[in-house]
Amino acid sequence: MDIEAIRRYCLQFPHTTENVQWGADLCFKVDGKLFVVTVLDPGPPVRLSFKCTPEIFTELCERPGVRPAPYLARAQWVALEQLNTLPDSELRDLIAESYRLVWERLPKKRREELQGAGPKSARRKAAPGKSAAKTKRAQPARRK
Repeated sequence: MDIEAIRRYCLQFPHTTENVQWGADLCFKVDGKLFVVTVLDPGPPVRLSFKCTPEIFTELCERPGVRPAPYLARAQWVALEQLNTLPDSELRDLIAESYRLVWERLPKKRREELQGAGPKSARRKAAPGKSAAKTKRAQPARRK
């Protein structure tokens, strides 16, 4: 995959944004949280980095052309030395897994807001024949 193919693929995920940070790193984020970083300049030894599970991290780091990502290895990020280090289909699966891992770490309430469901309490309906105000629980008095 080339950078443009990676870009098109990453932007297909819901709520994904892209921006250039740290000079020439194209970052893909969900709700401000990184899930893929690719280097736009061909010079650096790392071309693409992404998050993975601890098991996949260990497995991938044993392969040639894959190493722990600088600054992010403690969070199970791997770095590919070349964009063609892994087959395209495997790379797509790993990027999708990275997105999923980051998405699932977002607070549940925030995921619901992003999906348009709103907070859980806003979806609660009043019992038939009663107003919403009557169905709320009494709140304890605040101490001063």
